[in-house]
Amino acid sequence: MSGDAEILDEVPPELIRRVEAALAEDRPEEVRSLLGELSASGQAFVLEQLTEPERDKLVGILKRDLDPEALTELDEEVLEDVLEQLDSKDIAAAAHELEADDAAQILEDLPEDERREVLAELPPDERADIESTLAYPEGTAGRLMQRSLVKVPDGWTVGQVIDHCREATDLPDDVYDIFVVDATGRLQGSVPLGRMLRTKRPVPIRDIVDPDIPSVPALAEQAEVAHLFRDMNLVSCPVVDAGGRLAGVIMVDDVVDVIDEEAEADLLKMGGVGIDDMHASPVRTARLRALWLTVNLATAVLASLVIGQFEHSIEKIVALAVLMPIVASMGGNAGTQTVTVAVRALAMGELTAANALRFVAKEAAVGGLNGLVFALLMGAAVVAWYGDWRLGAVIGAAMICNLLAAALAGTLIPLGLQKFGIDPAVSSTVFLTTVTDVIGFLAFLGLATAFLL
Repeated sequence: MSGDAEILDEVPPELIRRVEAALAEDRPEEVRSLLGELSASGQAFVLEQLTEPERDKLVGILKRDLDPEALTELDEEVLEDVLEQLDSKDIAAAAHELEADDAAQILEDLPEDERREVLAELPPDERADIESTLAYPEGTAGRLMQRSLVKVPDGWTVGQVIDHCREATDLPDDVYDIFVVDATGRLQGSVPLGRMLRTKRPVPIRDIVDPDIPSVPALAEQAEVAHLFRDMNLVSCPVVDAGGRLAGVIMVDDVVDVIDEEAEADLLKMGGVGIDDMHASPVRTARLRALWLTVNLATAVLASLVIGQFEHSIEKIVALAVLMPIVASMGGNAGTQTVTVAVRALAMGELTAANALRFVAKEAAVGGLNGLVFALLMGAAVVAWYGDWRLGAVIGAAMICNLLAAALAGTLIPLGLQKFGIDPAVSSTVFLTTVTDVIGFLAFLGLATAFLL
């Protein structure tokens, strides 16, 4: 949130309007001046705020004046549009300024022919690094890692390492740890930069190395990497290949991006939206959302079929039609609370087979307690409204049944989906809504039919 505030401070609405006016009046020098004063994040924010024609015109003016880092900050839809306005030489010039993992990020969705053209424009060593990064599956540690790091043999002294750091021209700008490897390239451990600088030059580096540092395989899922950084408060973490050889390093700034992406993806999935379609066209957005709307329509029809079974009861007691949405709505809201907690706990690795039963029992108790409280409140309100204590008792009992069912469904549905290898964030709310609607209507109308007619 603070990052968003900083961007808004750097790029106020007035600046966006000035950029739009300069584009409309064909004042390219003013456009360059306005964008040149911004950070990479600021430039990306401006690009995302403009319409597609304005954005295309802006990219045409800036070309290589656009900060390459801005490309890594762009929404996927906007990045695709921006890259379409750049030729292979422009894209290669941007990739040349980026780390291999960031360069791979902007090249991964290019058509194969265009990607080869871009890579052909790069020096052989940079091209090899990017191709090696792209060879790893998307969403793995291999895609996240940087190959620019300080790697030294375990036979060196502290003095040799310091001299190497002073003389080498290909080292990263930010160094936190020195990684030590054996003759075969296998990771032996790391030395924090501060510890090395406090150690005398003749001391062998192996004498101060920490061998018990965490590392991740190159094929590890990025979500696992994010959990490791969070649980162990890491700033950097080495990545090793299948043979234990040091392949690269993941920095905390890349992991922060992963955490944001994972949280955003789960939020969108729970809303029935597969991707962030903020910048997509209306037709594409409608198509992306239509699938889950179709599923929701099917569940709504199922709930309507349940109501249809009690049409005779509703005709006789009109109050049932007035009150039954309350029962279903309360169940839906209570279930959403539970399923949100469950999906988050599963995503964070906090809900496991070891504590699943305890979690289900706790949520069932919460559902039962809330059901009892709201049963008393709603029952009293119905008695005061309609003057019928039996109707009040029926809605109270239905409220308890549905909130208890909502609590159980909100825990068991995501646990069950994960058990079968289905992402709980994608489907939980759809199944939950079906359960709370059907149980709510069935309990209320069924009890009303049994005790009031």
